Amino acid sequence: MKCRNCNTQLKHQLIDLGYAPPSNAYLEEEALSKPEITLPLRVAVCENCWLVQTEDYSKADELFDSEYAYFSSTSKSWLNHAKLYCERVRDELDLGGDSFVVEIASNDGYLLKNFVEYGVPCLGIEPTESTAAASEKIGVPVVREFFGKELATRLVEEGRHADLIIGNNVYAHVPDIKDFTNGMKKLLKPNGVITLEFPHLLQLLQQSQFDTIYHEHFSYLSLGVVRRIFEAAGLRVWNVDKINTHGGSLRIYGCHENASFVTTTACEELYRQELDCGLEKLQTYANFQHKANKIKNDLISFLIDQKRLGKKVVAYGAAAKGNTLVNYAGIKSDLISVVYDAAQSKQGRFLPGSHIPIEAPEKLDLSTVDYVIVFPWNIISEIKEYFSSRIGPKTKLVTAVPELKIH
Repeated sequence: MKCRNCNTQLKHQLIDLGYAPPSNAYLEEEALSKPEITLPLRVAVCENCWLVQTEDYSKADELFDSEYAYFSSTSKSWLNHAKLYCERVRDELDLGGDSFVVEIASNDGYLLKNFVEYGVPCLGIEPTESTAAASEKIGVPVVREFFGKELATRLVEEGRHADLIIGNNVYAHVPDIKDFTNGMKKLLKPNGVITLEFPHLLQLLQQSQFDTIYHEHFSYLSLGVVRRIFEAAGLRVWNVDKINTHGGSLRIYGCHENASFVTTTACEELYRQELDCGLEKLQTYANFQHKANKIKNDLISFLIDQKRLGKKVVAYGAAAKGNTLVNYAGIKSDLISVVYDAAQSKQGRFLPGSHIPIEAPEKLDLSTVDYVIVFPWNIISEIKEYFSSRIGPKTKLVTAVPELKIH
């Protein structure tokens, strides 16, 4: 395979997680007796441009289909994060009734509903039917397509140039990152702004967040890599924020290369930190497989010990990261009997690969449970708060990444 960005032959592997089904391919009961597609889940490192990327085995339209079950509005902390962002960017960019905001991968309208409320014209671009329909129900207009230069050209021809392009946790999800970037270049007004949020590669490496690797994530991004991709498309990263979502993310601010925005010192400071931490040195990536194996083995040992002791273990949060973890570890329902999740789109279905059943949180009787494995460790504070009034001295919450921890 060659690098998706610079076309260099890929020779170096970050991790091999074996074979796994797509992490958001939740199963109906009738599908349990049928064959299930699994794909190699391997990640490579480009020694030329330093883009970290999954190997090519899957296509975006196979991963983000009409049955896509991830709804952003399920998480209260994520809704609050989106609302605070909208308030800030509306004021900083002076967005109003004459502005036009586009969100790529707008999901169920979790973010753009704020701009609808402000009276700022907006458009969501969302290829998954299930979430696009939910978005339209709350008044957010949606184009049901994958974004790229072709769609951007059509929107511009219709007179829909964007003052602000938003992409939260989508830049890592696109197989053709250059076409996506060229599309943003085409769609953006001369002095418009792009903001993209994505998990920071530095945090993935330092916190051993291997469970955030799945087929839907084609790229694992650093500021340095994104700056180079932007520059090749005639764009410029002029500011960056560190944010705490998804275990540590970046929000980058982009514009046309000749736009009036002044590049902040934060960009150079963060890029220098990435270099100091070795993100452009091959040896930095060498030990990641070993760290993932330790996390996997510690969790398996813990679950087997509890099984022998007669303890009951369940899980909370049917998140994609949980699917990566349990499928790599080979965990089935004999060790984790059920996973509870607040998303109605997942309830009554089964985790891909492991076939652990998913039930509504209202069915969770904590008086009978000893341990709750929290798969979405990135929102453990929110989940602790959710359980605070219900959990007794017997039941304990557990996270497995970056190390096994009983809360």
